[in-house]
Amino acid sequence: MRRDATELDRFYKTRQGLTARRMIGRRIRALWPETRDLDVLGLGFANPYLDPYRRQSRRCISFMPAGQGVVVPAREGTPTALGDEVRLPFPEALFDRVLLVHALEEADSLPALLREIWRVMAPEGRLMLVTASRSGMWALSDKTPFGHGRPFTRGQLSGLLEDSLLEATAWSRALYAPPWGWATHRRIASVWEEVGEYAWPGLGGVILAEAVKHTGAVRPQRRTAPVRKRALEGQAQPALSPRHLSGRQGADRTLQDQRSLHGY
Repeated sequence: MRRDATELDRFYKTRQGLTARRMIGRRIRALWPETRDLDVLGLGFANPYLDPYRRQSRRCISFMPAGQGVVVPAREGTPTALGDEVRLPFPEALFDRVLLVHALEEADSLPALLREIWRVMAPEGRLMLVTASRSGMWALSDKTPFGHGRPFTRGQLSGLLEDSLLEATAWSRALYAPPWGWATHRRIASVWEEVGEYAWPGLGGVILAEAVKHTGAVRPQRRTAPVRKRALEGQAQPALSPRHLSGRQGADRTLQDQRSLHGY
Protein backbone atom coordinates (compact mmCIF):
# COMPACT_ATOMS: atom_id res chain seq x y z
CA MET A 1 0.00 0.00 0.00
CA ARG A 2 1.25 3.46 -0.87
CA ARG A 3 2.00 6.09 1.71
CA ASP A 4 -0.81 8.58 2.09
CA ALA A 5 -0.32 11.89 0.28
CA THR A 6 -0.96 13.82 3.48
CA GLU A 7 1.94 11.99 5.18
CA LEU A 8 4.24 12.81 2.27
CA ASP A 9 3.14 16.43 2.36
CA ARG A 10 3.74 16.56 6.11
CA PHE A 11 7.23 15.10 5.68
CA TYR A 12 8.27 17.78 3.18
CA LYS A 13 7.37 20.45 5.73
CA THR A 14 9.81 19.04 8.31
CA ARG A 15 13.51 19.85 8.45
CA GLN A 16 14.35 16.43 7.01
CA GLY A 17 11.91 16.98 4.18
CA LEU A 18 13.22 20.45 3.39
CA THR A 19 16.75 19.04 3.29
CA ALA A 20 15.67 16.24 0.96
CA ARG A 21 13.87 18.71 -1.29
CA ARG A 22 16.90 20.98 -1.48
CA MET A 23 19.52 18.28 -2.08
CA ILE A 24 17.49 16.23 -4.55
CA GLY A 25 16.17 19.34 -6.27
CA ARG A 26 19.63 20.66 -7.06
CA ARG A 27 20.50 17.37 -8.78
CA ILE A 28 17.31 17.40 -10.81
CA ARG A 29 17.87 20.99 -11.92
CA ALA A 30 21.47 20.22 -12.84
CA LEU A 31 20.32 17.49 -15.20
CA TRP A 32 17.29 19.44 -16.45
CA PRO A 33 18.26 23.11 -16.24
CA GLU A 34 15.81 24.26 -18.91
CA THR A 35 12.28 23.16 -19.84
CA ARG A 36 11.08 26.23 -21.69
CA ASP A 37 8.41 25.39 -24.29
CA LEU A 38 8.38 21.74 -23.12
CA ASP A 39 5.60 19.66 -21.55
CA VAL A 40 6.43 18.24 -18.11
CA LEU A 41 4.69 15.52 -16.09
CA GLY A 42 5.41 14.67 -12.45
CA LEU A 43 4.19 11.27 -11.23
CA GLY A 44 4.00 9.92 -7.68
CA PHE A 45 4.58 12.79 -5.28
CA ALA A 46 6.67 15.14 -7.41
CA ASN A 47 5.07 18.45 -6.43
CA PRO A 48 7.96 19.60 -4.20
CA TYR A 49 10.30 19.37 -7.21
CA LEU A 50 8.07 20.81 -9.94
CA ASP A 51 8.00 24.49 -8.92
CA PRO A 52 10.98 25.57 -11.08
CA TYR A 53 9.45 23.86 -14.12
CA ARG A 54 5.91 25.11 -13.53
CA ARG A 55 7.07 28.66 -14.10
CA GLN A 56 8.97 28.04 -17.34
CA SER A 57 7.34 25.02 -19.03
CA ARG A 58 4.60 25.24 -21.63
CA ARG A 59 2.63 22.68 -19.64
CA CYS A 60 3.42 21.23 -16.18
CA ILE A 61 1.12 18.67 -14.56
CA SER A 62 1.36 16.54 -11.41
CA PHE A 63 -0.33 13.13 -11.37
CA MET A 64 -0.83 11.22 -8.10
CA PRO A 65 -1.84 7.53 -7.89
CA ALA A 66 -5.31 6.80 -6.52
CA GLY A 67 -3.87 4.51 -3.84
CA GLN A 68 -1.83 7.41 -2.48
CA GLY A 69 -4.45 10.12 -2.55
CA VAL A 70 -3.92 13.74 -3.49
CA VAL A 71 -3.03 17.00 -1.81
CA VAL A 72 -4.97 19.87 -3.35
CA PRO A 73 -2.39 22.43 -4.50
CA ALA A 74 -2.55 26.12 -3.72
CA ARG A 75 -4.08 28.38 -6.35
CA GLU A 76 -0.63 29.20 -7.75
CA GLY A 77 0.60 25.60 -7.40
CA THR A 78 1.10 22.90 -10.01
CA PRO A 79 -2.19 21.55 -11.46
CA THR A 80 -2.70 18.09 -9.95
CA ALA A 81 -4.74 15.08 -11.07
CA LEU A 82 -5.63 11.81 -9.32
CA GLY A 83 -6.18 8.46 -11.03
CA ASP A 84 -4.89 5.05 -12.08
CA GLU A 85 -1.12 5.19 -12.58
CA VAL A 86 -1.18 2.46 -15.26
CA ARG A 87 -4.01 4.14 -17.20
CA LEU A 88 -2.92 7.75 -17.45
CA PRO A 89 -5.58 10.09 -18.87
CA PHE A 90 -3.21 11.59 -21.43
CA PRO A 91 -2.77 11.03 -25.17
CA GLU A 92 0.27 9.28 -26.58
CA ALA A 93 3.58 11.12 -27.01
CA LEU A 94 2.49 14.20 -25.05
CA PHE A 95 5.27 14.86 -22.51
CA ASP A 96 8.88 15.83 -23.20
CA ARG A 97 9.94 15.35 -19.56
CA VAL A 98 8.54 12.89 -16.99
CA LEU A 99 9.71 13.02 -13.37
CA LEU A 100 9.00 10.08 -11.03
CA VAL A 101 9.37 10.68 -7.29
CA HIS A 102 7.95 8.29 -4.63
CA ALA A 103 6.48 6.35 -7.54
CA LEU A 104 8.49 3.16 -8.09
CA GLU A 105 9.05 2.07 -4.49
CA GLU A 106 5.41 1.18 -3.81
CA ALA A 107 4.09 0.54 -7.32
CA ASP A 108 2.01 -2.63 -7.74
CA SER A 109 3.43 -3.38 -11.20
CA LEU A 110 6.68 -1.77 -12.27
CA PRO A 111 6.55 -3.05 -15.89
CA ALA A 112 2.98 -1.78 -16.36
CA LEU A 113 3.84 1.62 -14.86
CA LEU A 114 6.90 2.11 -17.05
CA ARG A 115 5.06 0.93 -20.17
CA GLU A 116 2.37 3.53 -19.55
CA ILE A 117 4.98 6.23 -19.00
CA TRP A 118 6.68 5.21 -22.26
CA ARG A 119 3.33 5.63 -24.02
CA VAL A 120 2.81 9.25 -22.92
CA MET A 121 6.44 10.28 -23.54
CA ALA A 122 7.29 12.11 -26.75
CA PRO A 123 9.92 10.58 -29.09
CA GLU A 124 13.35 11.44 -27.67
CA GLY A 125 11.63 12.56 -24.47
CA ARG A 126 13.40 12.10 -21.16
CA LEU A 127 12.42 10.33 -17.97
CA MET A 128 13.99 10.87 -14.56
CA LEU A 129 13.61 8.34 -11.76
CA VAL A 130 14.21 9.42 -8.16
CA THR A 131 14.23 6.36 -5.90
CA ALA A 132 15.55 5.24 -2.53
CA SER A 133 18.96 3.58 -2.76
CA ARG A 134 19.37 0.13 -1.24
CA SER A 135 22.87 1.05 0.01
CA GLY A 136 21.84 4.39 1.55
CA MET A 137 20.92 5.11 5.16
CA TRP A 138 17.60 6.76 4.27
CA ALA A 139 16.21 3.38 3.18
CA LEU A 140 16.88 2.05 6.70
CA SER A 141 14.71 4.62 8.50
CA ASP A 142 10.95 4.21 8.35
CA LYS A 143 10.54 7.76 9.67
CA THR A 144 10.90 9.11 6.14
CA PRO A 145 9.09 8.11 2.90
CA PHE A 146 12.38 6.75 1.53
CA GLY A 147 12.27 4.00 4.15
CA HIS A 148 9.04 2.50 2.84
CA GLY A 149 8.51 0.18 -0.10
CA ARG A 150 11.36 -1.32 -2.11
CA PRO A 151 14.71 0.47 -2.46
CA PHE A 152 16.76 -0.07 -5.61
CA THR A 153 20.29 -0.57 -6.79
CA ARG A 154 21.68 0.97 -9.95
CA GLY A 155 21.74 -2.46 -11.57
CA GLN A 156 18.06 -3.03 -10.85
CA LEU A 157 17.10 0.34 -12.31
CA SER A 158 19.23 -0.33 -15.40
CA GLY A 159 17.36 -3.58 -15.97
CA LEU A 160 13.97 -1.92 -15.54
CA LEU A 161 14.83 0.84 -17.99
CA GLU A 162 16.21 -1.56 -20.58
CA ASP A 163 13.15 -3.80 -20.36
CA SER A 164 10.97 -0.72 -20.88
CA LEU A 165 12.82 0.35 -24.07
CA LEU A 166 14.42 3.31 -22.32
CA GLU A 167 18.13 4.05 -22.59
CA ALA A 168 19.88 5.29 -19.44
CA THR A 169 21.81 8.48 -20.19
CA ALA A 170 22.89 9.85 -16.79
CA TRP A 171 23.21 8.79 -13.15
CA SER A 172 23.53 10.74 -9.93
CA ARG A 173 22.98 10.41 -6.18
CA ALA A 174 21.83 12.70 -3.39
CA LEU A 175 21.14 12.67 0.37
CA TYR A 176 24.53 11.70 1.75
CA ALA A 177 23.63 13.22 5.13
CA PRO A 178 22.09 10.59 7.43
CA PRO A 179 18.36 11.02 8.23
CA TRP A 180 19.05 12.20 11.77
CA GLY A 181 17.83 15.46 13.21
CA TRP A 182 21.19 17.14 13.80
CA ALA A 183 22.59 16.02 10.41
CA THR A 184 19.80 17.67 8.44
CA HIS A 185 20.58 21.23 9.51
CA ARG A 186 21.15 23.26 6.36
CA ARG A 187 24.90 23.86 6.75
CA ILE A 188 25.70 20.40 8.13
CA ALA A 189 23.73 18.68 5.38
CA SER A 190 25.54 20.74 2.73
CA VAL A 191 28.90 19.57 4.08
CA TRP A 192 27.74 15.94 4.05
CA GLU A 193 26.60 16.37 0.47
CA GLU A 194 29.89 17.84 -0.72
CA VAL A 195 32.10 15.36 1.12
CA GLY A 196 29.93 12.31 0.47
CA GLU A 197 30.00 12.78 -3.28
CA TYR A 198 33.77 12.27 -3.33
CA ALA A 199 34.40 10.11 -0.25
CA TRP A 200 31.40 7.72 -0.44
CA PRO A 201 29.97 8.06 -3.96
CA GLY A 202 27.88 4.89 -3.68
CA LEU A 203 26.25 5.70 -0.34
CA GLY A 204 23.82 8.45 -1.31
CA GLY A 205 20.35 7.86 0.09
CA VAL A 206 18.70 8.48 -3.27
CA ILE A 207 19.54 7.38 -6.83
CA LEU A 208 18.63 9.59 -9.77
CA ALA A 209 18.53 7.99 -13.21
CA GLU A 210 17.80 9.80 -16.45
CA ALA A 211 16.68 7.85 -19.52
CA VAL A 212 15.64 8.74 -23.06
CA LYS A 213 12.89 7.20 -25.19
CA HIS A 214 14.19 6.02 -28.56
CA THR A 215 11.60 5.04 -31.16
CA GLY A 216 13.97 3.97 -33.99
CA ALA A 217 14.38 0.33 -34.95
CA VAL A 218 18.05 0.45 -33.96
CA ARG A 219 18.96 1.36 -30.39
CA PRO A 220 22.56 2.27 -29.53
CA GLN A 221 24.33 -0.21 -27.27
CA ARG A 222 26.76 1.68 -25.10
CA ARG A 223 27.54 1.92 -21.44
CA THR A 224 26.80 5.11 -19.53
CA ALA A 225 29.21 6.71 -17.10
CA PRO A 226 28.30 8.16 -13.69
CA VAL A 227 27.54 11.86 -13.82
CA ARG A 228 30.10 13.83 -11.85
CA LYS A 229 29.55 17.18 -10.19
CA ARG A 230 31.16 19.20 -12.95
CA ALA A 231 29.00 17.56 -15.59
CA LEU A 232 25.89 17.92 -13.44
CA GLU A 233 26.35 21.64 -13.10
CA GLY A 234 26.85 22.10 -16.83
CA GLN A 235 24.16 22.81 -19.38
CA ALA A 236 22.39 19.68 -20.63
CA GLN A 237 21.26 19.35 -24.24
CA PRO A 238 17.45 19.06 -24.24
CA ALA A 239 15.80 16.08 -25.90
CA LEU A 240 13.04 17.63 -27.97
CA SER A 241 10.19 15.79 -29.60
CA PRO A 242 9.84 16.19 -33.38
CA ARG A 243 6.97 18.67 -33.04
CA HIS A 244 9.36 21.21 -31.49
CA LEU A 245 11.60 21.14 -34.55
CA SER A 246 10.73 22.59 -37.93
CA GLY A 247 12.29 23.40 -41.28
CA ARG A 248 16.01 23.13 -41.69
CA GLN A 249 16.56 22.70 -37.94
CA GLY A 250 14.36 19.60 -37.89
CA ALA A 251 16.10 18.12 -40.93
CA ASP A 252 19.54 18.66 -39.41
CA ARG A 253 18.43 17.11 -36.11
CA THR A 254 16.93 14.08 -37.87
CA LEU A 255 20.14 13.53 -39.85
CA GLN A 256 22.23 13.77 -36.68
CA ASP A 257 19.95 11.28 -34.90
CA GLN A 258 20.22 8.80 -37.77
CA ARG A 259 23.99 9.06 -37.79
CA SER A 260 24.24 8.58 -34.04
CA LEU A 261 21.90 5.57 -34.12
CA HIS A 262 23.97 3.85 -36.83
CA GLY A 263 27.32 4.74 -35.23
CA TYR A 264 28.53 7.24 -37.88
